[in-house]
Amino acid sequence: MRLFLFIAKTEPKHPEDMDMQDELAARSDIKKALAEKLGTLPASPGVYQFRNGSGRVIYVGKAKNLRNRVRSYFRNPQQLYGKTLVLVTHIEDFEVIITSSEVEALILENNMIKELKPRYNVNLKDDKTYPYLVITNEPFPRILISRQLRRDGSIWFGPYTESRQLHSILDLIGSIFPVRSCKHRLSKENIASKKYKVCLDYHIHKCKGACEGLQPEEEYLRMIGEITRLLKGKTSSMIRSLTESMQLFARELKFEQAAEIKAQLESLKRYAERQKVVAGDGLDRDVFAVAAGEEDGCGIVFKIREGKLLGSQRIYMNNVAGESDAELQARVLEKYYLETLELVPDEILLQEPLGSDEEETLRAFISEKQKEERQEKKTIRFVVPQIGEKAHLVEMCRQNARHHLEEYLIQKQKRGEAAREHYGLTALKELLHLPKLPLRIECFDNSHLQGTDYVSSMVCFEKGKPKKSDYRKFKMRSFEGSDDYAAMAEVIGRRYGGSLSTELPWPDLIVVDGGKGQVNTAFHTMNDLGISIPVIGLAKRIEEIFTPQASDPFNLPKTSPALKLLQQLRDEAHRFAITYHRKLRSERTLQTELTTIAGIGDKTAFRLLEQFGSVEGVAQATLEELKAATGTKIAEAIYHFYRP
Repeated sequence: MRLFLFIAKTEPKHPEDMDMQDELAARSDIKKALAEKLGTLPASPGVYQFRNGSGRVIYVGKAKNLRNRVRSYFRNPQQLYGKTLVLVTHIEDFEVIITSSEVEALILENNMIKELKPRYNVNLKDDKTYPYLVITNEPFPRILISRQLRRDGSIWFGPYTESRQLHSILDLIGSIFPVRSCKHRLSKENIASKKYKVCLDYHIHKCKGACEGLQPEEEYLRMIGEITRLLKGKTSSMIRSLTESMQLFARELKFEQAAEIKAQLESLKRYAERQKVVAGDGLDRDVFAVAAGEEDGCGIVFKIREGKLLGSQRIYMNNVAGESDAELQARVLEKYYLETLELVPDEILLQEPLGSDEEETLRAFISEKQKEERQEKKTIRFVVPQIGEKAHLVEMCRQNARHHLEEYLIQKQKRGEAAREHYGLTALKELLHLPKLPLRIECFDNSHLQGTDYVSSMVCFEKGKPKKSDYRKFKMRSFEGSDDYAAMAEVIGRRYGGSLSTELPWPDLIVVDGGKGQVNTAFHTMNDLGISIPVIGLAKRIEEIFTPQASDPFNLPKTSPALKLLQQLRDEAHRFAITYHRKLRSERTLQTELTTIAGIGDKTAFRLLEQFGSVEGVAQATLEELKAATGTKIAEAIYHFYRP
């Protein structure tokens, strides 16, 4: 690999560079020296490093054309957003390293990010703790589990994120193939000199005694070849091959050998039946999908061989704020193919289309990797399916990514690394396909008793926590009797069409307590007001979630943080509505009781309730206390009413 450290210090050479200089010089946050360096960038592939005022590297990136890529950060600030906008305000200097190809830039960028850990780069968690399955590079290879990846000529498979899956594969290999488990160095000299003796494995038919020369090396290596095919997912070809060998031994009347192969075939068929068939065409594929939250993300890779799902691999990401799904997917692809030791399949299914530069770089890198590993060179197809079986595979992969991200956020919260509200809001955003994180949510509920004292409540949660200063209660006044739909239309209209629309900020999500009817009423009322805010409903019976767009509801897992947040909202709105309804009903009932006493009108009753707190307080007051509050005549009437 040829690398050139390039630090520009010359004057601009192109007319467009002068325009860029003038634009940058006018900005107070870019120094003159930085503007001059931007004008001298080469149009070559390479890696760039941005540094802050203290000289620390805060971002590392790769580019097919350094000139165009680096200058794009400093053109129009209005075209920047999120994390990129913050990044640019901290750049005080930069350096570039020119490489001879995009592939070299990809590898160098990956290594520099791991070493420097820049503040504004997406951080993809390393898989060093995940185990690999290795077929050792020695005369009679062994099959081991290792967490230390070494390029020593051995054949490596993995990493395996599910240890249960790895051990089931090892058990399968042990049940089919008599692979040696000893650590002896079985060189020709050691075998010829009878240095080693057979162990228990030989006597229980788990090994054929290669240590004493009882099994030829050629036969042992053929067995290793079969194991390699099995680990690559080529079970169909293995079954055909073993069936032919069994039939051959049977024709030659070698029934003992035929019986051994039959036992292997039965184990292999049981294993093949356990593999999930996800594609009927029998092709090899890798399927990629990502899910992102506010700060964390998860990428999933499905490994499909001969149409069967062999397993999956998870790649977690931090610092993903402001990154699109397409950018995160490109990062996951780069990391996976930089580190995987398995064969690249014929087809790669993607959630988002790759940019032309990313696709070209990946193709070049995969081609070089195939050459280094002496693999068969293939033409890789990148496909973003829209309908059919392939689209279903991508969607299944995406659902898994969301699920594992949700689990990851829960574990972070348990470790104290993330606030509870964040993972609930992130899960809610993903599950409801909201355009942004629902930092402010408002929830509405109605309460009445056979149509009397009809009230509605509105509670507000900000960042997953109640904001009681923004709670509001409403006494219905546009209808009489019991009409939940009319009540919902009135309260939505008064909140978003009246004075409250300017008094309070608008929410990112509206939740109503109820089913399809209440949701549609709220949705149409919002449309009539010309307001577009996502609306959902949560029904109490079996916690179904309704949306205006879908005819049928859906359910969330009981352990989902999104469901727990919605339940907390709904319960708080219900509590607030019930409390207000009871207060009105109590005041109306108690006030009516006081006004039945001769000589007491509404004003006097209200004054007494204010002073004594309730009718019960009035009833228990002494005659002297009542006289002080109302006068002798009314006090005596009240006193004798409660003490006849």
